[in-house]
Amino acid sequence: MLPSLKKSVVLVLAAASLLAACGKGGPEGAAGGAGGGMPPPEVTVVTTQAGSAALTRDLSGRITAVRTAEVRARVDGILEKRLFNEGGEVKAGQSLFKIDSRVLEANAATAKAALAKAKASVSIAKQTADRYRQLVGEQGVSRQEFDQAEAQLKQAEAEMAAAEAEVRRSGVDLEYASVQAPISGRIGRALVSEGALLNKGTATPLATIEQIDAVYVDFNQSGADLLRLKQMTKAGKLKQATLPVDLLLEDGTAYAHSGKLLFAEQTIDPTTGTVTLRAEFPNPDHLLLPGMFATVRVAQGAMDSTVRVPQQAIVSSPQGQFVYVVGSDNKVAPAPVKTGGFSGKDWIVLSGLKGGERVMIDGIQKVRPGAVVTPIDAAAAKSAPASAPAASAPAPAKK
Repeated sequence: MLPSLKKSVVLVLAAASLLAACGKGGPEGAAGGAGGGMPPPEVTVVTTQAGSAALTRDLSGRITAVRTAEVRARVDGILEKRLFNEGGEVKAGQSLFKIDSRVLEANAATAKAALAKAKASVSIAKQTADRYRQLVGEQGVSRQEFDQAEAQLKQAEAEMAAAEAEVRRSGVDLEYASVQAPISGRIGRALVSEGALLNKGTATPLATIEQIDAVYVDFNQSGADLLRLKQMTKAGKLKQATLPVDLLLEDGTAYAHSGKLLFAEQTIDPTTGTVTLRAEFPNPDHLLLPGMFATVRVAQGAMDSTVRVPQQAIVSSPQGQFVYVVGSDNKVAPAPVKTGGFSGKDWIVLSGLKGGERVMIDGIQKVRPGAVVTPIDAAAAKSAPASAPAASAPAPAKK
């Protein structure tokens, strides 16, 4: 019986120990459950501010050079030499091509000889006319002979004037044997090679020069948008203002230099229903090249007493647009809004917000209306990585 009793005592003590352990674990487990519950989700918010905002519009455009000149031959001849580096910079008046000038030199010499002959004819005709003028008074010659001498003098003078013009023309042709750059800029590849026969009447240029220290961007806007803007201006909702024009490159990055709007055409293209506008941008680094596509962000006026919010804050639904506002109790509530275009990357809110609201821009998919959140200001979130100290690594567990 003694071994059996001993075994029973051991079982009782084990059960008591187990109950004691459960009793101790109960409060600790409850405390751990309370401490280990899910905290309110963190969301990023921005605080809205009411004020003036520029109404902008992003429009697609194409870049063109401010000035483009096609270099062409102005006389006939054989091309002897190219005098520039393809793709380099050239100055106005710089010689680009050399044309065989032997025929042109011979033409110039012939013109000078013809001028000398015309001058001699004028001298003879003048002497004859002067002599007849004296003799006609003395009845030495008839009046008819004197009139003929005067006419021959005028004819000789006209022929001399024509010979002088021919000399000037042949001299100009001789100068054209050296093909010069009409403007300064960057020249492309040569479109002809040495030995080619050039004709001043050909439609093929020898090379093309483009000025790209500044560039134009031509873009189109629909006539409906222009009508809407005019109606907003007439109603006093939009103020006309001279604002800079920005450019977004093909990769989405913003161009470093602002431009200016030059003009808008006064007619609408009947085939597209759009009007063409042109802006000019400085291009000191030659980053912008003719033919490139770009997006023009043009400010079309200023609006007072408006609120701007980032694009990601606006949620669209079949019932309309709304934003999530975080109240003073950190609870989320939807707020219907009405937007009226963009100001840069932000939406312009015409109604629904007055300014001072904390609007969610990130973490919207984590919450539902009425949920409690932990708001983090967007500006503070951006500066936090730079200002916050680096987290220390966890200490290794002791063995």
